[in-house]
Amino acid sequence: MSRPRPEPMQVVKQRRDAALAALVHGVPYINFLGIEFDRRGDELTAILPYDDKLIGNPMLPALHGGVTSAFLEVTAIIGLSWAIMWDKMESGALDPISLGPENLPRLPKTIDFTVDFLRSGLPRDAYARARVNRSGRRYASVHVEGWQDQRDRLFAQATGHFLMPENGG
Repeated sequence: MSRPRPEPMQVVKQRRDAALAALVHGVPYINFLGIEFDRRGDELTAILPYDDKLIGNPMLPALHGGVTSAFLEVTAIIGLSWAIMWDKMESGALDPISLGPENLPRLPKTIDFTVDFLRSGLPRDAYARARVNRSGRRYASVHVEGWQDQRDRLFAQATGHFLMPENGG
């Protein structure tokens, strides 16, 4: 009995990218803010491209605190959802080709979200990464760090707790 040949890596990458795009573009607010995600393996980096509409204080100018908070919260939710989807995709329990707006996994719901504003967000692109500290059947804890020019010079960080979707999505 011969083993099936592994899929070409390009096919696997396209399927993973399509699953991430379906997840991200299924949320209109993410599209409104213009948040994008760069995927390297299972690691995601959120990107908030600069736009004048994101400025809260034109005198400084500085990114609006609500935009910064939303960016970090979106990063946490998508990062947590992606971690769940990744495990299901890799085990074969989820076919990323079947993902569309009508059958996306349910997103975790925010229980609480605390943001530390460390410095003003400058009028330029921002980046963020989420780290899932704990993910159980009912509850998850996620830490997010946001930066602009230098990865080790954060402008904001946050910790959130989330109610996991029933049956894991």
